[in-house]
Amino acid sequence: MERPLILVTNDDGITAPGIRNLISFMNEIGEVVVVAPNSPQSGKGHAITINSTLSYEEVTLEGPQTDFSCSGTPVDCVKMALDKIMTRRPDIVVSGINHGANSSINVIYSGTMSAAVEAGVEGIPAIGFSLLDFSWEADFSQAKEFIQNIVRRTLENPMPKGIVLNVNIPKLPAGEIKGIKVCKQANAKWEESFDERVNPHGKKYYWLTGYFNNMDESEDADETALAAGYISIVPVKFDMTAYEYIKTLEEVMKFD
Repeated sequence: MERPLILVTNDDGITAPGIRNLISFMNEIGEVVVVAPNSPQSGKGHAITINSTLSYEEVTLEGPQTDFSCSGTPVDCVKMALDKIMTRRPDIVVSGINHGANSSINVIYSGTMSAAVEAGVEGIPAIGFSLLDFSWEADFSQAKEFIQNIVRRTLENPMPKGIVLNVNIPKLPAGEIKGIKVCKQANAKWEESFDERVNPHGKKYYWLTGYFNNMDESEDADETALAAGYISIVPVKFDMTAYEYIKTLEEVMKFD
């Protein structure tokens, strides 16, 4: 039986420990092609490069996979992989493992998840993986079995088109992870402010700061599951239409 073709990408850069661990996990499942940014692209969301050129090059890194370093964003990487690099469509796209959470509202800012969403737009099953640990020395091996099982189950049970998975993993040893919960996106947001400073030339500059405000204590929210020691899986739709408001809006916008 032919091994599945897996495209791996991320937003932390091609040499980040998270993606190198994910690649090693995927090498045990299928044939792996890596197309990832040549530098960190965190927080780029669904950005694409339109006002400058893009380039990619094959690089030699540890493992049997084929690695390509791309000058663009995570979404650029997926587009470049599908149009210029890969000789056939991948069976699945996996993005990550991100250094830090992409739960709740973070999904809209995340380059990791945007890469997965871009694959979904093209009708390819896709999963974004994130670990709740920003450290470069984070232990990604703790989630190996869970990640591999999620990928295998997704390959065996294709998702409806228009849906991708957002998987977040708590910062716990493997033996303390309680399992997996399918969740909704929590109602949470960043309460942000800009720290104002002045440079030696008297010009003001700003650092974005703030805190994360979780307003959702419901049992089926991803933040609740993560706090309880579970891996959260949220099925994400990139069709952003508010269908429940269409009829009401039609009435509001009647000008007859």
